[in-house]
Amino acid sequence: MADSVPMTDRAHDVLRQEPQSLDPIFRPRNVAVIGATENSGAVGRTVLWNLISNPFGGTVYPVNPKRQSVLGIKAYPSIAAVPAKVDLAVLVTPAASVPGLIGECVDAGVPGAIIISAGFKEMGPPGVQLERQIMERARGKMRIIGPNCLGVMNPIGGLNATFAKGQARPGKVAFISQSGALCTAVLDWSIQEQVGFSAFVSVGSMLDVGWGDLIDHLGNDPKTSSILIYMESIGDPRDARAFLSAAREVALTKPIIVIKPGRSEAAAKAAASHTGSLTGSDEVLDAAFRRVGVLRVNDIADLFSMAETLAKQPRPRGNRLCIVTNAGGPGVLATDALVANGGELAPLSPEILGELSGFLPAAWSRNNPVDVLGDAGADRYAKALEICAKDPHNDGVLVILTPQDMTEPTQTAEALRKHAHVDGKPVLASWMGGVEVEAGKAILNRAGVPTFEYPDTAARAFCSMFRYAYALRALYETPSTDERALNVDRERAREIIAGVRASGRTLLDEVESKQLMAAYGIPTVPTAVARSADEAVATAGEMGYPAVLKLYSATITHKTDVGGVKLDLRDDDAVRRAFEEIQESVSRRAGAQHFQGVTVQPMISLKDAYEIILGSSIDPQFGPVLLFGAGGQLVEIFKDRSLGLPPLNATLARRMMEQTRIYRALKGVRGRKPVDLTMLEHLLVRFSQLVIEQRWISEIDINPLSVSAEEAIALDARVVLHPPDTPESALPRSAIREYPTQYVTELESKDGQSFTIRPIRPEDEPQMVEFHKKLSERTVRLRYFYPMQLDLRTAHERLTRVCFADYDREMALVVEKPPAGGAQRQIIGVGRLSKLPGTRDAEFALLISDEHQRQGLGSRLLGLLVQIGRDEGLSRISADILAENVEMQRVAQKLGFRVTREIGDSTARAELTL
Repeated sequence: MADSVPMTDRAHDVLRQEPQSLDPIFRPRNVAVIGATENSGAVGRTVLWNLISNPFGGTVYPVNPKRQSVLGIKAYPSIAAVPAKVDLAVLVTPAASVPGLIGECVDAGVPGAIIISAGFKEMGPPGVQLERQIMERARGKMRIIGPNCLGVMNPIGGLNATFAKGQARPGKVAFISQSGALCTAVLDWSIQEQVGFSAFVSVGSMLDVGWGDLIDHLGNDPKTSSILIYMESIGDPRDARAFLSAAREVALTKPIIVIKPGRSEAAAKAAASHTGSLTGSDEVLDAAFRRVGVLRVNDIADLFSMAETLAKQPRPRGNRLCIVTNAGGPGVLATDALVANGGELAPLSPEILGELSGFLPAAWSRNNPVDVLGDAGADRYAKALEICAKDPHNDGVLVILTPQDMTEPTQTAEALRKHAHVDGKPVLASWMGGVEVEAGKAILNRAGVPTFEYPDTAARAFCSMFRYAYALRALYETPSTDERALNVDRERAREIIAGVRASGRTLLDEVESKQLMAAYGIPTVPTAVARSADEAVATAGEMGYPAVLKLYSATITHKTDVGGVKLDLRDDDAVRRAFEEIQESVSRRAGAQHFQGVTVQPMISLKDAYEIILGSSIDPQFGPVLLFGAGGQLVEIFKDRSLGLPPLNATLARRMMEQTRIYRALKGVRGRKPVDLTMLEHLLVRFSQLVIEQRWISEIDINPLSVSAEEAIALDARVVLHPPDTPESALPRSAIREYPTQYVTELESKDGQSFTIRPIRPEDEPQMVEFHKKLSERTVRLRYFYPMQLDLRTAHERLTRVCFADYDREMALVVEKPPAGGAQRQIIGVGRLSKLPGTRDAEFALLISDEHQRQGLGSRLLGLLVQIGRDEGLSRISADILAENVEMQRVAQKLGFRVTREIGDSTARAELTL
């Protein structure tokens, strides 16, 4: 059984399809063209011609009630009249007729459709109503691509179900586009450049089949090595969540490269108008792509060149590049592009400098870029590359050649071939010039060295490779554990929010906000409410001077805008004056009704502290989005911030911090001690928990969060709730599923020991290693069907896939023994429920450590997996069990599974219909 397959999403729109195989669309045996015609220039004619002139191994059936034949092929009046089983229907009829035709296809048992027709949601409410009718007629029994699309090609299988001119060449790259016009342009270009495709898909408005479906399908396609996407809109929140879930699963093994226009506001509006879809913040989209290891590029040329580059060369381990060139100017251009895009010039070690000086002319640069001078021949180039490539201080090498009188472009390329592949380092080349360098470029490309016309383009490609590798590492780095994040007071937080909602308010006052922070372990400054000047003076005296007074109001959120903050108050008189000044200022600027008193707190002055902002707001596509950056009153001016999607772990929190300029200061600067970054990342994790678990929160920011080498403390917090009339079902949900705390349960074994069953976490990897060390050979063989060696079971690459569960795709549970006598938590069992792609079925697997077997833990664990299957809307759960594993068969039978075994089979089959 596989270790990682999908789990369902229970919040899908009721009209969206349940997962089903897309094979009828990409590999149909028979195709019907509904609306096929002989009219010159008609889409129905072109689609039919493309299908019959590019043999895919099946039969094509024209459907046209007004003709006996089309293009010499017998036509049928309806899909029901077609004499064979049809896998794929291609619809090219007017939009108004499509819902009825889809209903006829479903009745005829057609599992796949491509709706090429336009005139749907891009046309406004009438088109939206047509789409709803289509999905009602589909009834979950058909997968649909489109409407308003060019169609689908499978060049390897010979299928061309489009109205494009020509068939794409077969290859290893899958191309998905939301623009049909761009598809035709790319197709023309690819034929000229001899670029091949494993799939060529125009998705249109994605009524049914969306990004996640296609990424899953192509991710499982052995003939696809990378997935390229032209995206105008990611779609609604369901589409966004499906995209992120699928991309995170696939990106580690196949590059997913996206070009998405709409960075400008005008372009975003144009894209939304074209697709009829939501368009959220472009900055949020960048954060989402980083979160799941998707590489974003800025133009079509980069889309294909990065696919080629990532296919030919390894991903760099860092951002330090060594440049070898025969001219200073191109080296400078490459350096500028490198630094501007987040890369660094690698320092040359003394040893490497010595080796280079041993054979290069005296006038060489003695620095990086390594200028081998204009008279460099093939041997000089090759030796310089060989030496630079072995330098541990760089992460990649770029070789630049400019054609000069004594330059040998072809011979140099030939000499570099043996150095084309360096372990863990990409080698890139820029052969500048025209006809005289073409032969050399061809040699390098055949050797696996990507070539670029210009050195700055090559440097940007290196930076893109680094960003891609950096994002992927973040996905599967084992984070540190913060036990405080496991023990937050969710009930107290819910009580605070419920009290505010019961009062009819959406804005938490300062005291409520800080109580909410404290429930999630976020340190806050002591705060008390004072309704009068005398009460403020008395409270300040009890807390101790200096003191701070802030406006206490149920309606005003930004206190400084109305003169509502007074700092560093040293005595009773200062407090009394501050109270009166705040009251007068608020009454004058906003109205007396907005003044309900002040809050009093001690003046906190952490030594060498920095002001940070933590925040969250709602994106229309991705739900809650986190913000981290430089805080204080000038936060909107400096805009030093990074965005991320919750939930976070410690590694992802650190990645958010690293994207800001203030992060460099937090590490220590100009004699200041560094901030405790581990403490800060764990605080970010708890903040992300608060955002994702308390779904009534619409906006929240902590500004400033004062951080120093010793501590962090929230000095002010603002929390806004969704309107009271918002249905709970309409509350935004995270684009990445949160940790499913509802599946945490306590149990007791037969011998009276207490255990906890809970969903697995990324931080569990070290405990999983220890768990596997204690398993007997027999237990291992019964679970994996062969004696899998310990080093394979505990390899980081494998355990990250196990521990970093996507709870939308699978539910892995661990049985945990609580710590005793100072010992650490101990995992003594693992259970996994993994959904099978394209179905509502799932497989289960259990593994209990030898010393805890026969204590009833396996039965309890499987029982919980069955209940989860029901909660997640699955239809059937099954498993293959070795015939000799009678214990597991009995456990399954006890819980209602039907266990069968054919005579002579080495395995039994356990199945339960839910």
